[in-house]
Amino acid sequence: VHFSPSRYRCVPSVFYFFVYGEDSLDRLLPPVSTPRRKSTTLSKAEPPLLRTGTRTIYTAGRPPWYNEHGTQSKEAFVIGLCGGSASGKTTVANKIIEALDVPWVVLLSMDSFYKVLSAEEQALAASNDYNFDHPGAFDFELLVTTLRKLKQGKSVKIPVYDFTTHGRQKDWKNVYGASVIIFEGIMAFADKELLRLLDMKIFVDTDSDIRLVRRLRRDITERGRDIEGVIKQYNKFVKPAFDQYIEPTMRLADIVVPRGGGNMVAIDLIVQHVHSQLEERELSVRALLASAHQSQPLPQTLSVLESTPQVRGLHTFFGVPCVVQTPQGEEYEGRRFHGKGITGVSILRAGETMEPALRAVCKDVRIGKILIQTNMDSGEPELHYLRLPKDISDDHVILMDSTVSTGAAAMMAVRVLLDHDVQEDKILMVSLLMAELGVHSVAYAFPQVKIITTAVDKSIDDLLRVIPGIGDFGDRYFGTDGPALWSDEDDQPTPTSS
Repeated sequence: VHFSPSRYRCVPSVFYFFVYGEDSLDRLLPPVSTPRRKSTTLSKAEPPLLRTGTRTIYTAGRPPWYNEHGTQSKEAFVIGLCGGSASGKTTVANKIIEALDVPWVVLLSMDSFYKVLSAEEQALAASNDYNFDHPGAFDFELLVTTLRKLKQGKSVKIPVYDFTTHGRQKDWKNVYGASVIIFEGIMAFADKELLRLLDMKIFVDTDSDIRLVRRLRRDITERGRDIEGVIKQYNKFVKPAFDQYIEPTMRLADIVVPRGGGNMVAIDLIVQHVHSQLEERELSVRALLASAHQSQPLPQTLSVLESTPQVRGLHTFFGVPCVVQTPQGEEYEGRRFHGKGITGVSILRAGETMEPALRAVCKDVRIGKILIQTNMDSGEPELHYLRLPKDISDDHVILMDSTVSTGAAAMMAVRVLLDHDVQEDKILMVSLLMAELGVHSVAYAFPQVKIITTAVDKSIDDLLRVIPGIGDFGDRYFGTDGPALWSDEDDQPTPTSS
């Protein structure tokens, strides 16, 4: 039993810690089953949150994952869960998520990355003669690429594997914004490149008799299989694969968890370590922005519009000169957009005030929305919700917010777009009013982003509001700015004498 007291505090009779160098690993364990319908990939967020019929809205936001320069400075914390079939990996993962009690947790299942079977392999699978418990059954190249991008904070598409047709469904699942990634699968430790992405490796060790009983109960009650067929497949594929490929990887684990999801002492230890890692990775971006770029000149990427209609301003920056012939045979000089498409993205909710003007100019424009709010305890911006059109990476994006003070929310919004593979030089930040600090924050972090505004004020107050500014433009636009002296008592009925 080997463990580091500085990293883990444990009772040796409960945990087994193994420390091995990665240099001792082979790239992939040598090749040597059964169709399984275990967990599927899903994006998991813990309360507080709001659920509607079609979507989930986070009420606990995602804090900044980038520094004051706009570059990513922290990665998601990745936990790898390995173990035999029916060992309780998904149960352990869900117990960890429940105990962590943090938002923006992603549960990634290895079952999503089975290879697409050929016609011959599909015939074997239909007769239960294809080995799904073999390393060659998984698309490790796609898995490593996907997990690396997700760890780096990028938006990824996860395949949805259909165990009925033994192929991938047409629509893949979009996953973005993980602070913690829990990756589980029977071959989670089988690939060296995959191991390098794991910050914490956990092996779920469950007695083989218990795993067999769980498979019998699951396959008979949930899949309509007979007991003879289940035992035959277990002996032919599942047990040999565990002995040859899965159990040997136990030595690579940081923690071995006996008894699976029932071992709450182990889960508590894991949660303590993850919490400490998340605390070490916390960033303070807004405070750095407030002191940065104060003496710098305004950047060349800033364009301050004249007092002309917004429509003409949008035409000016998006159009290229062209001449068209009208139905009356006259030539008209105008401008035509030179690009694949335009998407507008509003920073809720004040950014929505600019949507009608954009729709008036670009009738078929697609609109996305990003909700960013300030955490009143930390003072940092937090990402709460986003809805972006598909294939936004091919478009020019107009990012809209009515006012920009420190630029913290604008930087987070730009970072979200970059994480979705939007090109930096295709992003235009459009605002009615900006403080010089906000201009500098965005421009020096993202020098290729074009900034368009109608005015620039020089300073902000202690509450980080633009001075002299235009107040809360969203409240004024939507009519939610009540009288300054309004109170609940104003709505109380006036007593009358009888």
